[in-house]
Amino acid sequence: MSNIQVAVNSQVQEVLEELKKRTIKNVFFVACGGSSALMYPSKYVMDREAVQIVSDLYSSNEFIHRNPKGLGKESLVILCSHSGTTPETVEATKFAKDKGAMTVALTNEPQSPLAKNADYYVKYEWGDEAKAINTNYSIMYQLTFGLLQVAEKNDQLAKIMASLENLQSVYDKALKKEEDSARQFGELHKDEPIIYTMASGSNYGVAYSFSICILMEMQWIHSHAIHAGEYFHGPFEIIDEKVPFIILLGLDETRPLEERALSFSERYGKKLTVLDAKEFDLEGIDEEVKGYIAPLVLNRVLRQYADRLADERNHPLSKRRYMWKVEY
Repeated sequence: MSNIQVAVNSQVQEVLEELKKRTIKNVFFVACGGSSALMYPSKYVMDREAVQIVSDLYSSNEFIHRNPKGLGKESLVILCSHSGTTPETVEATKFAKDKGAMTVALTNEPQSPLAKNADYYVKYEWGDEAKAINTNYSIMYQLTFGLLQVAEKNDQLAKIMASLENLQSVYDKALKKEEDSARQFGELHKDEPIIYTMASGSNYGVAYSFSICILMEMQWIHSHAIHAGEYFHGPFEIIDEKVPFIILLGLDETRPLEERALSFSERYGKKLTVLDAKEFDLEGIDEEVKGYIAPLVLNRVLRQYADRLADERNHPLSKRRYMWKVEY
């Protein structure tokens, strides 16, 4: 295949041109915290779409210490750090390069150590003014589906790109729809000492990120991200009328796991916040890839919920006790 036939990000295009020259047998998604969570949907895509290429997802420091035997010249390592300064991820980049792997970094800071140490970097946009197609989740999908097209002649890239082109309007409609609910969430949960999140499949990373990054890191609220498939193997014992849960329902093949967990939770719990991707207007999203796009929409809506929670608690999302302030 001589050229990618759809208009991916120009930096992604450069990566894909290099991938045409290589044989890739495995992909490693490597990052920490929220940057790791944004890779969960791409890992799900690889599981569903890849025929030959094997993939895995690692926290950056464990990637180094675990030292996968399969890491080598036929490996692609995709890393991410918003600031590009996360020490573990920068070191993981160097580690992967020393093993002969091709490294691609996603970051918001092109002059950062991460960008400078990777073979290639892609800058994504960030903030309220950023267009959806240029943000981190969308760039991850362009890389992932681009790799699948180049390496395995997978035909989903055009559908994903067409859908990403329409994603901003989907976001805008979803945010307007959830505006009042987000405000009510903030009012009702401002004094909660603990809030659980739950999802499965491509949506689990969204629940995980909201739990560890928004609730624990940014709001100092106790939390845990529960996998819907694991709910009935221990965690469901915690549900009662006083315990708040955020439950996500997506559109991928694991939705029955989320529906089962929700059904049980509705019988025994009362403080349930349910976000169902079926209730959003996904006009412009290709039917075949709606399951892949749903976590991006859920993630964007949850950020609105986070903003309203922070407002009600008078606790800005930027507030920290330890991160970037003490030695660790």
